[in-house]
This record gives sequence, C-alpha cells and structure tokens, in this order.
Amino acid sequence: MADVNRGNRPLSPHLSIYRPQITSVLSIIHRITGVGMSLSAVLIVWWFLAAATSPEYFEFVDGLLTSWLGLLVLVASLWAFWFHFFNGIRHLRWDAGVGLGLSASARTGWIAVILSVAMTVLCVILTV
Repeated sequence: MADVNRGNRPLSPHLSIYRPQITSVLSIIHRITGVGMSLSAVLIVWWFLAAATSPEYFEFVDGLLTSWLGLLVLVASLWAFWFHFFNGIRHLRWDAGVGLGLSASARTGWIAVILSVAMTVLCVILTV
C-alpha cells in the first residue's frame, strides 16, 4: 500500500549539511589505509621479484621505488601502517567495551592520529 504520510517524515541528513565527526572520518581513513597497505604489499613483492629476476630489472624497480615519488609512496605506506595499527588497537578496546563514550572515542582517535604521525617520523629519522 502507498504511504500517505510521506511528507511528514524527516529526511536523512545530506552530505552537504552533515558535519563529519572524528569517529566517522577515522573509520573511513582506516578502511582506505587497509586498501593502501594491500597495494603497498604489491610494490614490495614486485621489488622482491625484480631482485630474483635479474640485476638489471632490479636496478630499474629499485630506481623507481627510491625516486622521490617512490619514497613518498613508501612513507605514505608507512604512515598508513602505523595509523591502521593504532586505530586497530582502538577498535580492539571498543570490542572489550572500553572507551565507547563520545569524549573517549574522540580522544583516542586523536591519539591514534598523533601516534601514527610520531611513529612515521621516528621510523624515517631512524632509517635515514
């Protein structure tokens, strides 16, 4: 049957009026970093396969990965790893029923972001 009260129901908030929350933004970033790490794994496997193929091919692939663009991709992958790691710990805490309040989830979200940036910077400093 047709619903005659269609005009009286509230509409869902549209993206143009919805204010993103830290938890929703970090959830989306968590998914994106998971996919990004999978793509980075393909680059690492390509590097290993090039090393097993021939010295010339390895020099080519190594040159690509150690170029400024390749290093930028690798540093972004490193940040994605650390963010996914710390945000995953945050999710494990939620699974245990800890930190589910609004202020606690926002605080732990910012902690995950700050720790991921700090660990990325520390790893880059230690490898240079």
